[in-house]
Amino acid sequence: MPRPLKWRRVCGLPETNKFGPLDLDVDDRNCVRMTVDEYETIRLIDLEGLTQEECAKQMNVARTTVQGIYAEARRKIAQSLVHGRVLLIEGGEYRLCEGPGAGCGRGCHRHRHGWRR
Repeated sequence: MPRPLKWRRVCGLPETNKFGPLDLDVDDRNCVRMTVDEYETIRLIDLEGLTQEECAKQMNVARTTVQGIYAEARRKIAQSLVHGRVLLIEGGEYRLCEGPGAGCGRGCHRHRHGWRR
């Protein structure tokens, strides 16, 4: 029996989900697809300055899981930059957090931006 899916907690969706060369259309040939949970690891570790351990706690997954997600996210960013491809952020195995007090830490995007119900 397969292990049950453990959803990754994400504190907000990206404001923009498409980046890259302005003259390219989004199609499978010139597009790199990054999941929302990969985006969240980049945001938490590189932008917010959390350690992988802190990121794992906030996303409600193991540190080794964050390590793999983070490595894949960085590889996709590099592909987009080096090969001039559009980076598209969509999909993934995630659930949005409930806002402040729901187990999120200092990197919670909703907490910092005055999350409202």
